[in-house]
Amino acid sequence: MAGRFGVAVVIVEIRGAEDIAPAIEALEGRSDALIIPSEPLYNTNRAQINSSTVRAQLPTFYFDRVYVDTGGLMSYGPNWPSFWRRATELVDKILRGARPGEIPVEQPTKFDLVVNLTTAKALGLAFPPTLLALADEVIE
Repeated sequence: MAGRFGVAVVIVEIRGAEDIAPAIEALEGRSDALIIPSEPLYNTNRAQINSSTVRAQLPTFYFDRVYVDTGGLMSYGPNWPSFWRRATELVDKILRGARPGEIPVEQPTKFDLVVNLTTAKALGLAFPPTLLALADEVIE
């Protein structure tokens, strides 16, 4: 599917923290940007990922704002506090007698766009004012 959009996908394998820096270095010059999925290994090592991607001059996109809070470029993903609040409402329903099987499955409805201008500057990037105006948070 990426090919339809003129995007080539390069996949690197990371099995442990020791693979992170070499994998990102291997992408230097082979990739214009990087997308990091939300996964425990990456979450635990997000500071290492962020410093390696800035060194490699790779703009990196995430699905969780915690990566941007620690130096990542930008994220777009669920607003977890609103999702957890909704989960507590569902737990309350169950504790009051609702049958779990009768409660519909829900997906997040609020998403946050977070941009880190400090990282953008380190990468030599500038975001259009319209994107910054749409962001839920801009870290300076």
